[in-house]
Amino acid sequence: MSEIKPSDLSPTEDSGEVRDLADFDNLCLSIPSQPKPRYAVTVAVSSRALFNMVDDRKIYEEEGVEKYVAHQVEHENEPLKPGAAFLFVQALMNVNSRLRELYPDSKELFDIVLMTNNHAQVGVRLINSINHYDLTIERFCMTGGNSPIGYLKAYMTNLYLSKDAEKVTEAIEEGIAAATMFMPEMETELSDTQLRVAFDGDAVLFSDESEIIMKEHGLDTFFEHEKEFENKPLAQGPLKCFLEALGKLQRKFYAKNERLSCPIRTFLVTSRSAASSGARVLKTLRSWGLEIDEALFLAGAPKGPLLQKIKPHIFFDDQMFHIEGAKELGTISAHVPYGIGQKYHKGKLIEQPVKKE
Repeated sequence: MSEIKPSDLSPTEDSGEVRDLADFDNLCLSIPSQPKPRYAVTVAVSSRALFNMVDDRKIYEEEGVEKYVAHQVEHENEPLKPGAAFLFVQALMNVNSRLRELYPDSKELFDIVLMTNNHAQVGVRLINSINHYDLTIERFCMTGGNSPIGYLKAYMTNLYLSKDAEKVTEAIEEGIAAATMFMPEMETELSDTQLRVAFDGDAVLFSDESEIIMKEHGLDTFFEHEKEFENKPLAQGPLKCFLEALGKLQRKFYAKNERLSCPIRTFLVTSRSAASSGARVLKTLRSWGLEIDEALFLAGAPKGPLLQKIKPHIFFDDQMFHIEGAKELGTISAHVPYGIGQKYHKGKLIEQPVKKE
């Protein structure tokens, strides 16, 4: 047996150890830099919103958590199918690619966080599914059955999307923009070069103060009120801050003379009529220093057919009546459970359960 010299144990320039470290450094350089939370627009999305887990959820509800976890482990190499928020998340990542082209070192990007109450054992299937679709999601929060809502502020969340209406309501009560996701009832081909986001106005971008007057006192009183207070800005609603975050990223494209080819486009789709109550809405946006690319006043007409033309990656509304009409015609919809509209359906007051003493 030949003698081993001390020099044989020392790494040299040609040793495998140095080559491995060099390869590791090159790998790190090839991975896109992650956005910093204090600069990023952070979108937290639940696993059931990102992926279609209807069958998996059925196992959980009918057979319990242990069978559910065992099923996920057994099928961890089978990618989950896309869910309601999937195309929206893909569109966010396409915007990130454009931002990196213009600002290679910028940390002002969309940052996606998978925020789920799943157990860590399910994480492998989620990671495999994310890698299968080439999604850049590096931050996970898996709470093992506990509500993830308490972590949203720690992640500096700008928007939370979930399939769980109770958790969404809890997030809104915490002051976080949030919505419950709904799959459309038919597929629609969406833009792969431009993120399109559509917002309702009252109780979404704005508070429900004007909607309260309309519900409680009628349309004529509402019109009179909006005319009287035309120059008084509406109070902000639960998603105003998300529109603000989108505007911040839009301005980065405008600064590079990319306004006409900006990969973010925003829409206001409101039941208000332009002549009778539209001025206050536009003046409110102006007072906030925010722009909306297209403002569409429908004067009570159904929103579904118009949204079918816009083809947004997500449409936010506070009333399930409009959500139902939108998803029937192929629009990915997100319900914002906020304001007086939750007490009404199709314009009629929903009977509230009587609390027992």
